[in-house]
Amino acid sequence: MPKSPGRPPGRFTQHRRLETVTRLFEQAPRGLTLYELAQALDVTPRSMRRYVAEMKRDLDLQGTRERGGGAVRWRLGPAAQARKIELRRTQAYALLAARRVFEPMRGSTLYEEIGLATQRLLSVTRRPGRGPNAGVADARLEDRFLYLPYAPKDYSKKTDELDDLFQSVADLRPLACRYRATRDKSDERIVIHPYAMVLYKEGIYCVGLHTTTGEVRTFLLDRMSDTSLAMTERFELPADFHIEDYFEGQFGMFRGDTQTKVVVDFSPEVVELVRSRKVHATQKLSSLPDGGVRLTITVSDTTEIGSWVLGWGGTARVVEPPKLVKSVTSQLQAALARYKKRPASRA
Repeated sequence: MPKSPGRPPGRFTQHRRLETVTRLFEQAPRGLTLYELAQALDVTPRSMRRYVAEMKRDLDLQGTRERGGGAVRWRLGPAAQARKIELRRTQAYALLAARRVFEPMRGSTLYEEIGLATQRLLSVTRRPGRGPNAGVADARLEDRFLYLPYAPKDYSKKTDELDDLFQSVADLRPLACRYRATRDKSDERIVIHPYAMVLYKEGIYCVGLHTTTGEVRTFLLDRMSDTSLAMTERFELPADFHIEDYFEGQFGMFRGDTQTKVVVDFSPEVVELVRSRKVHATQKLSSLPDGGVRLTITVSDTTEIGSWVLGWGGTARVVEPPKLVKSVTSQLQAALARYKKRPASRA
């Protein structure tokens, strides 16, 4: 049975539509009729008429009727013309090297848009160089910088939610979703004003306003489902919003207003490694008599610090606060108990 025209295959969000239509117009300076656009996007003219009405809110589209009462030709207005960005080859290489950071987003519209940008950057890097690099072309330097994510999450089944979240952040549109609570695992229908997206430990989060409680908090993409955008509404981004205000450096997002002093002692064999890292803005290092080093930081939440200390094995020891000492000690004792258990005999 032939496929009936209508909605393009796959998740065809507004961002993807804008990107596709922009490229079509760039290839057709004379403009395109509604029917030509519909054919290119594999939709009905009726659907395309609705899409054009939606896109005119976000894109400078201008329609001119052909002579003799012909069809209207749509083209990009001056405000929507592509702007050129001049990049040196080294700058393009640096951006290409960073693209692997977005691997957890594979399959989403955002990832596809990054792919389109990558192709444009490749055209820069594959040109012959100048000066000392004269004649050197397509050295594939973009494939020789590698970012290895730590246990990346698989968001292949969350691309719809990711696309909606990205579009909501980019366009400042309210996002409605079902959000799963951590304790009783119940779902609640909420509306969020997402201020920013965050990629932390290969997981995707957003910092935004919970419109019901009036609280600015962190939301995890994994817990979102049944997302939808308010395409006719926008929210104001607070002038005093700064994403850095919601982070504890390496230790994730802020979770409270109280401040806790944390002191961790490291043994001599890892001193060089500890001194070479900046894990928190408040970090202070001091030498210990045995040749080790003491790390002192002030944080609003110690949840992430316990697992970080355990990752150092026997080279790290929490000195304070007592609550964190107790937590790490109990986890070490539980791990040791598992090793002391006799393995079940095999039949």
